[in-house]
Amino acid sequence: MYGYCGCLSTPFLAPTLTFRSKVFRHNNFFALENLGRSQEAQKLQKFFQSSRTLKNKVDLYSIRAVLTDDNLTMAAEDATARIGLLSVDPGLESFKEHFQYRAKTYTEKKNLIEKYEGSLENFAQGYLKFGFNREEGGIVYREWAPAAEEAEVIGDFNGWDGQNHKMEKNQFGVWEIKIPDYNGKPAIPHNSRIKFRFKHNNGVWVDRIPAWIRYAAADPTKFAAPYDGIYWDPPPSERYQFKFPRPPNPEAPRIYEAHVGMSSAEPRINSYREFADDVLPRIRANNYNVVQLMAVMEHSYYGSFGYHVTNFFAVSSRSGTPEDLKYLIDKAHSLGLRVLMDVVHSHASNNITDGLNGYDVGQSSQDSYFHTGDRGYHTLWDSRLFNYANWEVIRFLLSNLRWWLEEFKFDGFRFDGVTSMLYHHHGINMAFTGSYSEYFSEATDVDAVVYMMMANCLIHNLLPDATVVAEDVSGMPGLGRPVSEGGIGFDYRLAMAIPDKWIDYIKNKKDEEWSMQEISGSLTNRRHSEKCIAYAESHDQAIVGDKTIAFLLMDKEMYSGMSCLVDPSPIVDRGIALHKMIHFITMALGGEGYLNFMGNEFGHPEWIDFPREGNSWSYDKCRRQWNLLYTDHLRYKFMNAFDREMNSLDDKFSFLASTKTIVSSTNEEDKVIVFERGDLVFVFNFHAENTYEGYKVGCDLPGKYKVALASDAFQFGGHGRVDNDVEHFTSPEGIPGVPETNFNNRPNSFKVLSPSRTCVAYYKVEEDIEDERKEDDDDEEEEESTDLSSG
Repeated sequence: MYGYCGCLSTPFLAPTLTFRSKVFRHNNFFALENLGRSQEAQKLQKFFQSSRTLKNKVDLYSIRAVLTDDNLTMAAEDATARIGLLSVDPGLESFKEHFQYRAKTYTEKKNLIEKYEGSLENFAQGYLKFGFNREEGGIVYREWAPAAEEAEVIGDFNGWDGQNHKMEKNQFGVWEIKIPDYNGKPAIPHNSRIKFRFKHNNGVWVDRIPAWIRYAAADPTKFAAPYDGIYWDPPPSERYQFKFPRPPNPEAPRIYEAHVGMSSAEPRINSYREFADDVLPRIRANNYNVVQLMAVMEHSYYGSFGYHVTNFFAVSSRSGTPEDLKYLIDKAHSLGLRVLMDVVHSHASNNITDGLNGYDVGQSSQDSYFHTGDRGYHTLWDSRLFNYANWEVIRFLLSNLRWWLEEFKFDGFRFDGVTSMLYHHHGINMAFTGSYSEYFSEATDVDAVVYMMMANCLIHNLLPDATVVAEDVSGMPGLGRPVSEGGIGFDYRLAMAIPDKWIDYIKNKKDEEWSMQEISGSLTNRRHSEKCIAYAESHDQAIVGDKTIAFLLMDKEMYSGMSCLVDPSPIVDRGIALHKMIHFITMALGGEGYLNFMGNEFGHPEWIDFPREGNSWSYDKCRRQWNLLYTDHLRYKFMNAFDREMNSLDDKFSFLASTKTIVSSTNEEDKVIVFERGDLVFVFNFHAENTYEGYKVGCDLPGKYKVALASDAFQFGGHGRVDNDVEHFTSPEGIPGVPETNFNNRPNSFKVLSPSRTCVAYYKVEEDIEDERKEDDDDEEEEESTDLSSG
C-alpha cells in the first residue's frame, strides 16, 4: 500500500514464517496461534523486551507481533533507513535511534495487519463484523469480551431475558450469536433497546451497552437515567440519503468550532436539525469554510463537553438521531462548509454502567481495552487510558475513524488530548521548554505514537484531502509531518500557546507593558515546516472559571455599556478595539489556519457553565445569545462584522496559505508591529493614545497600496479615522539587494496614518485591475445618467 504513508509501507511479500504457527479463520477474523518457540521467536521476544527501555511494553498476545517472518522484518528494518524527517530538521539527528525504532515498530505492526487482515482499510471495517449487523436470514451480533465466562444478548425483543439467546465464544475472546428473522422481519425491531449481558470470573452477571453500538439513549423522563443501547437499522424510507458532495479542501482552513447542544439562544439543548437550519447559515455568512463539531460521540455526562466518551460509534442522542446528524453534515456541504469531528481517542469515560469501561472486570491488559493499574488511569481527567499495543483496541479505534468518515461523511478530525497520548506522563506537571530530549525519551509512549501514525495513514488513504488536526501543547517535532518521512502524520497542530499569552497580557499587564516583540515572537514561534491552526480563544477559554477575551476586556460594562444610542465608555471603546486587533493579528501572523469558537466572533459575554448540581441544573449559561448579535442598537454587531471581513480578506488574498511571513518592525516605544503576510502589509498600533501621521512602513514590492481592511471603520464600531480611498505610493530604500541599507530590511516603504488601537491591512494595487474597476465605475455612472435622463 502506497500513497500518503507509502515510504514506510512495503509491498506484500511472500510469507516465510520462522517458527511453527497455524492460521485460523473464523468468520473472517484472522489470527495466528503460536505453537512453538524457535530461536528466531526468542530473538523477537528479546527485541520486544528491549523495547521496555522506552517503557513500551508491547502486548505480544494482542498484537500477534510474535508471528513475524523474515521478509516482513527485513522490510521493517529497511524502512528505518529512510527517515526523511531528519533531513527536514537536522537537529533531530541525535535522536535517530528513537526514530528508527519508532519507524520499525510502525512498519512491523502495519505489515502484520496487512498480512493477516488483508489491508489497513479492511482492518478498519470492524463495524461490519462486530456489533449488530444484518446478514442473510437474521442479525449477527459479535462482541470482544475475553474476560466473560458466559454471555447473552438481552433487550426489548426478548423481554430482557437472554436464556434463549446465549452467545458462543471463540478462541480469540469474541462472543457471537445469530438471531434468525421472525416472520420475514428482523427479530430485533429498529429503535428498540438492547444490551450485552455477561458473567465474569467471580460469578456475577452484568449488563453492558454493546461496545460497537451505533446509537444509545437514556429515558428523558427520568433524572440521571442509565443509557441503553439502541438497535439502529431504519428502513430505507427513513434513512437519510446524502445529496451534496464534499466541498474541496480549502487552501487554508478557517474553522468555526461549535457545540450543537449549546447552540440555541434558549436555555435548552439544541438539535442537529435546528443547528443545521439556524446556525450553519450564520457560519457561512461569516465566511468560515470549516465547521468543527464538538461532543458528537455519545457521552453520558453532558457537562464533560463531550470529552468523556461512553459510546464511540454512537452520535450524541441529546441532539437527535444518526439520520439527523447526517442531515446537518449534508447541509454544511451544500453551503460549501467542510465538517471536522472532535474525536476523542486519548481516553474514555470511567463510567461502568454506560461506557466501554464496563468491560473491564479486573482482567489483564491484554484482554482489555485499557491498561491495568496506574497506567490505565488518568488522574486529572478521572478517565481510562487505552492500551494502544492491543490488536483489538487498534481495530476498534481505527474502525471508529472509518465509521465517522464513511457513514457520516465527515471531512476530517481534530484529535483531542494528543499530549496525553504522546507521553507516559500525559503532560501532567510538565512545563515543556522545547528541548528535544523532552520529546524523545523513555517518557515517549511509542505504542500511542504508532497508533496515531496508523490513524493518519488510514484517514489519508481513505480520504486524501482530509484535514486532521492535533491538539498538542508540547510541540513535539514531527507531529505535523507525513508518516512517509517518519512523522506522525497530522496536517495541522493547534497553536495552543497563543491564547495563554493573550490571557496573560489582558489579566496581568497594563497596556503600556505590552511588548511588541513578545507578541510577535509568540505568534511566530512555531515549526514552520509543520502547519498550525492559530486561535486567540477556543472553548477552553470560555468555560466556567475563565472568561472570553471580550468579557476579560469589558467585564460588567458588557451588561450596561454596549448600546449604540450613547457614546461608548473608555472601557468599551478599548475593549472592542483590542478584541478586533487581538483576533486579527492572531489570524494574520499566528499560523496557516484560523479557529474561532462559537459566539466569540461577536464578543459573547460571560462564560459557559453546563447544567450541574452547583448551578441548580440550569441551562442559562449553556447557550449562545444570538439575540445580542441581531439587536441593531447593540455593539456586538461591530465585532461580528469585523470577523466576517477578516475571513473575507483571506478569501480575496489567501494570506493564510502564504509561506511569506516577514515581521519588519516591532517598535516598543511606538507600540507598533509591521509585517507582511503574502502580498499584504499589516500595521498594528497597540498604543493607548498615540496616533501617527506619515508613519513609514517597509514593504517588499514597489507600487501603489490601498487599504484592504481597517478596524477603525465605522461599520466595525471604530472612529473612521482611516480613509480607505487614499493611495499610498512607495519609495525605494537604500541599495537594491543590500538589506542592511534598506528601511527595516525592506527595499521599499510607504507612509500611512496609524491611529491608536487600530489595525490596517494594505494591498498592492495592480494598475490594470484598477483601470478595469474605474472603467466599470464609469460605465455604471453612464448607465445611471442614461436612466435618469430617460426617466
